[in-house]
Amino acid sequence: MVINQQSLNGLFVGYSAAFNKAFSETPVNYPKIAMTVPSETRETTYAWMGQIPNMREWIGSREIQNLIAHDYVIKNRTFELTTKIPVNDIADDQYGVYTPLISEMGLSAKKHPDSLTFELLGDGFNQKCYDGVSFFSDRHPMGGKDKAVQSNMGNKKLNAESYAEARSQMMTVKGESHRSLNIVPDLLVVAPQKEAVAKELLFADLIAGSSNVNKSTCDLLVVPELSDYAEQWYLFCTKRYIKPFVFQEREKAKLVCKNKENDDNVFFDDEVIYGIKARYNVGFGLWQLAYGSTGTAEETAKG
Repeated sequence: MVINQQSLNGLFVGYSAAFNKAFSETPVNYPKIAMTVPSETRETTYAWMGQIPNMREWIGSREIQNLIAHDYVIKNRTFELTTKIPVNDIADDQYGVYTPLISEMGLSAKKHPDSLTFELLGDGFNQKCYDGVSFFSDRHPMGGKDKAVQSNMGNKKLNAESYAEARSQMMTVKGESHRSLNIVPDLLVVAPQKEAVAKELLFADLIAGSSNVNKSTCDLLVVPELSDYAEQWYLFCTKRYIKPFVFQEREKAKLVCKNKENDDNVFFDDEVIYGIKARYNVGFGLWQLAYGSTGTAEETAKG
């Protein structure tokens, strides 16, 4: 290839096509538990977080639902991925060798929100959500005039009994009016180490010779990013407009380059630089739509 500005620009067009194709075709898991919220500023405050609207009988005047003032802020973060290609490789028609690398950059950019979301999920027993306690906690304030608290956490290992208990616990969560929020879990999330246990729990006809009453009660998601949290397992209600997590997007991932003949990297180092920039972050949504177990409790012997 003759190296000039036209050929370098044409190469960028080809690499951009490979990047965009990989980005669009790469499947991701974070939308299953996180709602995407566009962001127009450096950070966004979710003052409404914690409110789940609930219809009531109209007696007398309308009852305006007052938003509890929560100062839950998600600050956008900036991410990048950069690589370089020697100009001589382009001149010697070796640029096609780098197309898979550019495609892999597109895959990495698309999957990165998965990494952020499930890292936050794994640390959900420590990180605080909008109400000032850990996302998975047994001390979530119910709100209203009393001091009642509710729980969305446990410590039992994943089995038929603990799974049924978790489902029941989620479905009995109430709002500040002390009325049911009609939450029904539909997704079980586990680390790869618990895949076999989870599949038996949800898909087997029989467990230990008895009818499996939990069969088909949830979908299953096995998440490689949770491998550092092997014992933890989670239940989610994902069919509502508000979800347990927030993916806040300020700038979509985009491939850019420094390929002008008078750019320092080309002039001095004989290299073309390609890079990705994106701005976003993840945060907690409604704890009411999630249940987490540490899986650390010792199982008691039966018999």
